[in-house]
Amino acid sequence: MTTFDLRTLRLRSGDQARERVEIELEPLVLGGQTYAPRPNPAPAELTVTRASSGTVLELAFDVSLEGPCFRCLSEAELPLSLSLREYDAAKPEGEEERSEYLDDDRVDLSGWARDAIALALPDQILCRDDCAGLCPVCGKDLNAEPHEHADERTDPRWAALESLRETD
Repeated sequence: MTTFDLRTLRLRSGDQARERVEIELEPLVLGGQTYAPRPNPAPAELTVTRASSGTVLELAFDVSLEGPCFRCLSEAELPLSLSLREYDAAKPEGEEERSEYLDDDRVDLSGWARDAIALALPDQILCRDDCAGLCPVCGKDLNAEPHEHADERTDPRWAALESLRETD
């Protein structure tokens, strides 16, 4: 877990500091599949601005997730370019004015980056936009071998419903 101690910056109100940091990222597990972030640790730029009312934290980094395609299970890579911002009030009036990533002047960079990556994910991670997936009958990759099955067999569990269709 990567954290950054804001006390090392010694900022006063109106000051701003930029720091290059390396963030350790844990793999994401989605639908039982593991997606590894690359590079790991990820180089990032942390900007801290002190204001009279609180602290503004900004984090920017690029990362790619590598793992199986949701449709065909071949290797997929999802590049992400993230630019994040958090605010932590000096005298908060409610929880919405506190950053969950800042505790005792230490910023949890790994947790912040993990949550941002998870929120930036599309519905499906695909090897390519037009991925055809796997054949539901034989399981072959339809990207490599597009085909159809001539003798479509119905599942015997649906036989009772088929008989209802024939009577109507």
